[in-house]
Amino acid sequence: MTVLLAGCGDLGTEAGLRFAAAGHRVVGWRRSPEKLPPAIEGAAADLSRGELPPVPADTTAVVVAIAADSPTEEAYRAAYVDGLAHVLDAVASSGAPVRRVLFVSSTAVYGDADGGWVDETTTPNPGGFSGRIIREAEELLYSRLRGTGVAPVVLRLGGIYGPGRARLIEQVRGGRATVPAESRFTNRIHRDDAAAAIVQLCTMDAEPAPLYLGVDNEPAELGVVLRFLAAELGLPEPAPAEPASSTETGAGGASGGGEPSRGGNKRVSNALLRGIGFEFEYPSFREGYRAILAGVGVRHP
Repeated sequence: MTVLLAGCGDLGTEAGLRFAAAGHRVVGWRRSPEKLPPAIEGAAADLSRGELPPVPADTTAVVVAIAADSPTEEAYRAAYVDGLAHVLDAVASSGAPVRRVLFVSSTAVYGDADGGWVDETTTPNPGGFSGRIIREAEELLYSRLRGTGVAPVVLRLGGIYGPGRARLIEQVRGGRATVPAESRFTNRIHRDDAAAAIVQLCTMDAEPAPLYLGVDNEPAELGVVLRFLAAELGLPEPAPAEPASSTETGAGGASGGGEPSRGGNKRVSNALLRGIGFEFEYPSFREGYRAILAGVGVRHP
C-alpha cells in the first residue's frame, strides 16, 4: 500500500520508517522534506496554507500528524482545523483509493477529570483552547468523511515522550523538579509505541473503530515519576511543591506543549487499543525512561 503522511515531524517520521520497514511506499509532506530519511519520499507542503502537492494516485491510507507552530489559539486553529481541512480537500479531489484517514489527536480534549478514569465513551470536556480546537478538528474529520466510504480514525495520544524529549529528566537533573502537593495523574506514551499504534490502525485487516486512546498501561502520579527518575539518576528526591503548583504542563501530547495544565488530572484507559492486539514495547514510564537514559533511539529532525 501507499501511505501519505501529512505532517512528518518526529512522530510522523518514526511511523513512516515503520511503514517502510513493513514494505509499504511512504510519502511524507512537510515544510522541510530534505530532513526526511531516504525511506520516506518527501514533498514540500505547508498544510496550514493549503499549498499541497498531489496526493499519490495509489494512496490507500492517510495519516494526519500535525503540530502547531506556537502555543497560541491562532496557531492551533491554523494547524489542526485549517491544516486538516486542506488535507481532506486534497484527498477528496485526488480520486485516490483512500480507505482510512487517521488523525493524531490528544487526550487534552478531556480536560480535567479529578483523577477519575476516562475512555472512548467519556464525553470530552476540554479545559483550554488547545483541547477545544483539537476536538473541533476531530468533528471536522468525522463530518467530512461521513458517507464517503473512507473510514475516519482518531487516535488521542497522551503525553509523548522518547528520545530527545527529556524535559522531566532535565528538571530532575537540574534540581528544578518539585513534587505536586496534591495527587495528580499523568498519562504517557513513548514515541515508538505511538508510531507503532498508527501503523497497526492503518494496516489492520479488520475495520478500526472511529476512536482510540493511545496511552501506556499505567497512569502515574507525577510525584511517582519524578521520584523514579531521581532514583535512576542517583539524585535526591525532588522537594514537595507549594499547594496548587504544577511541574508538568502540556501532557496532552498532540503538540508536545502548549497551554499550562492542558493535560488535566485524569487516568486514561487504553483497553480498546489493547483489545485489537496492540502490544506496548514500553508498557509504563519505567521501561520508557530507562531506555531514554540508556540512550536508546534518536529524535528525528
